[in-house]
Amino acid sequence: MKPRLIKKLDRIRGNPAGREFILADARDADMAWGVPAPGKVYPPPASGGRCRTMPEFHEQIRAVARQGIVDILLASISTMSLLAHRERLFDSLEVTPAVRINDTSDVWCPRGGRYREQPSLPFASGFIEEAQFGSLTAERRGEPVVNLGLYSVTFNNQPLADRESLLAFKEFRAEAQRKSFHYFLEVFAPNVDANLRPEEIPAFVNDNVCRMLAGVPLAARPVFLKIPYFGPRALEALVAYDPSMVVGVLGGSSGTTYDAFKLLADAQKYGARVALFGRKIKEAEDPQTFITFLRRIVDGDVSAEEAVKAYHGELQARRIPPLRSLVEDLKLTAATVSYGETR
Repeated sequence: MKPRLIKKLDRIRGNPAGREFILADARDADMAWGVPAPGKVYPPPASGGRCRTMPEFHEQIRAVARQGIVDILLASISTMSLLAHRERLFDSLEVTPAVRINDTSDVWCPRGGRYREQPSLPFASGFIEEAQFGSLTAERRGEPVVNLGLYSVTFNNQPLADRESLLAFKEFRAEAQRKSFHYFLEVFAPNVDANLRPEEIPAFVNDNVCRMLAGVPLAARPVFLKIPYFGPRALEALVAYDPSMVVGVLGGSSGTTYDAFKLLADAQKYGARVALFGRKIKEAEDPQTFITFLRRIVDGDVSAEEAVKAYHGELQARRIPPLRSLVEDLKLTAATVSYGETR
């Protein structure tokens, strides 16, 4: 991990109530969606809308990394084998490169696929050494080029499936410790009917996170957590339970600009100290300007509402057509307060 990320994590653990905040751009969608993963070209060319190619997607990633505002750039092992290993993009930057180190079946989203209709099954396409050194046969000289990975788990309240996920996590931890590989842990809400009422899901996820990590020594714990934002009460409860755990939120679907900015502001207010936005950044009209306002929000410079207005002002100045009018973009369409919580 880069010194800037290490220092931020240390400051967050030393002062959990402070404003220190870690931002990550999640560019690992090719491990889920396939051809549509890079998103559509915007503004659409005169010949009609089309998805970006991977070279165009990689160029976006280069631009975000060089901008230097995000603390972590998360991508697939194949993307990092090009950008981090072959091009050495991150060598002179303070942005920490990271990879999705496992791809459970609930993130398999090919067009026409039905995998998400079944309980999540553990799986990993790549190997830790491939993330660290670029291939299984590379010489192990010096420090790994990439040494941070996202490991995801989904609990579905089904003992056999959930046990398989926990066994895979146990094996991964052992390998990660042997290879001095750092990881952060993502825990999703159930991907199938888990025989839970909607209002029970936040507590179900929280309790599974705490229970699974109770059997893990501090030295083997994730550097931080990544979970859905279920609203103030659930987030505050998890943060208060163990202040040594740094808790982060995932961005989810794109929605309006206000959806993204309000989610970030609320998550920070109620205890999150990390946010990983994927589609919200990738599908923005101007990803780099969008990231600039994410940082200004967590730094306390602007409110979510002010940031939306200022973002539209920047789009106008750059002559970039907005996806929505300012009035529409100031609407909350993907509620950041979930399951009936109104605080």
